Amino acid sequence: METFLIRALQLILSLSILVVLHEFGHFFFARLFNVRVDKFYMFFNPNFSLVRAKKINGKWQIKFLSKNIPANERPKTDLDGDTMLDSKGKTIYEPIPLKELQDEDWNKYPDNTEWGIGWLPLGGYCKIAGMIDESMDKTQLAEEPKEWEYRSRPVWQRLPIIIGGVLVNFILAMVIYSAVLFTWGQEYLPFSNAKYGLQFSKTLIDNGFKNGDNIISIDGKAVEQRSDAIESILIDGKRNILVSRDSQQVSITLPENLSQQILAAEEKDLITARFPFVIAEVSAGSPAEQAKLQAGDSIIGINGIKTNIFQDIAMQLDASKNSQVLLSFVRNGKTLATKLTVSENGKLGVGVKSFVEFFETKKLTYTFFQSIPAGIGLGWETLTSYVKQFKIIFTKEGSKQLGGFGSIGKMFPKTWDWQIFWSMTALLSVILAFMNLLPIPALDGGHVLFLLYEMVTGRKPSDKFLEYAQTVGFFLLMGLLLFANGNDIFRAIFK
Repeated sequence: METFLIRALQLILSLSILVVLHEFGHFFFARLFNVRVDKFYMFFNPNFSLVRAKKINGKWQIKFLSKNIPANERPKTDLDGDTMLDSKGKTIYEPIPLKELQDEDWNKYPDNTEWGIGWLPLGGYCKIAGMIDESMDKTQLAEEPKEWEYRSRPVWQRLPIIIGGVLVNFILAMVIYSAVLFTWGQEYLPFSNAKYGLQFSKTLIDNGFKNGDNIISIDGKAVEQRSDAIESILIDGKRNILVSRDSQQVSITLPENLSQQILAAEEKDLITARFPFVIAEVSAGSPAEQAKLQAGDSIIGINGIKTNIFQDIAMQLDASKNSQVLLSFVRNGKTLATKLTVSENGKLGVGVKSFVEFFETKKLTYTFFQSIPAGIGLGWETLTSYVKQFKIIFTKEGSKQLGGFGSIGKMFPKTWDWQIFWSMTALLSVILAFMNLLPIPALDGGHVLFLLYEMVTGRKPSDKFLEYAQTVGFFLLMGLLLFANGNDIFRAIFK
């Protein structure tokens, strides 16, 4: 439960930062061009808000746990006082003149933005006057465009208002990456320092790799670290691998459908460094404690099989659930042995030393001015890598890997780590920016598409067309959201 809460808090904080700054990008350009912003909310607020605030007559009014203000509208009547209906028999509404509103009614002060925090932490919004989006005011749109509305502005002003959020997310990612590099630098394990070799997933082993191999080059290009190797193989589709095996060089040619095989197998740890099994701590009441194992003991064999590699021993333990095994270990230079019964989940009940304690890692440090171009470069590399990965979504196996908030939450560490938190926030900022640029109605990219059409043809799509497109886009997004989160639920229950 504690792990869940820590991950949930990290996810909510990260998304809150990203959403608020994304919407601020829209807000900034709207106000720059004197377009009214009716509301600015972190999180959604169906029916009521946690906090609402608005500046009225020079003073801030703040309300907590307050119902939302009803729209400033009333049924439109004809000269006889009868309610007017449209062609579908629905009531036609009209804005209530400001002079008829009570002084305490916030609708009487449309020039000032209402700021708030909603109760549904699934995003946020910036309601721009006269804009056809998920928060559109149909009564307002039924009137002739006003000079302070989005729709009355020329294309060259509407375009920055639309892409402002995406622009802020791209800039934010690069700023965060620069700050992370300046504060913590970059540290990784070069393959050349992985003295125990590498551990490979089952699919990679089935296609020619062997545990203990070390990667030398991919398609003739030297590869130094794990992330580059995985991207080259899984995303770029490079197939010719040269590895060192038992003091010899071995060539491996991978199949064209390797990526689909890996996705179908739902493998996560494709390539990891092999390292010794050295106990760091022993859990109370565990099989290890009962067998008198201690912190610092090095496991060197199991059931007569000599190995000191953590991954090999873990596999043997997993195959020996609820069974008695013979462990050989070294303590203070002496080789000892003990028998114990492995738990039902294939564990000894110990924590092991991190693999980084056994290797010489490579660390890159940056001065403040060095971190800026390095952060921009890292942000751009992250974007290009994500765009390459995006094509996988359109495959049968890739669509099954789509995840919602649960999958995103699991990307955060089990314990709070500011370096990982900010790195993840930068990654999500890149993803949010890219996804918002997709040419789907209801996303920023859909609005950009219609604006580009207007620029090329000189004709603006009708408000009715944009309204229908917005509705279709909204249902497409809701369908995608349900599908992605449905995948999370399915995996949680059945896998």
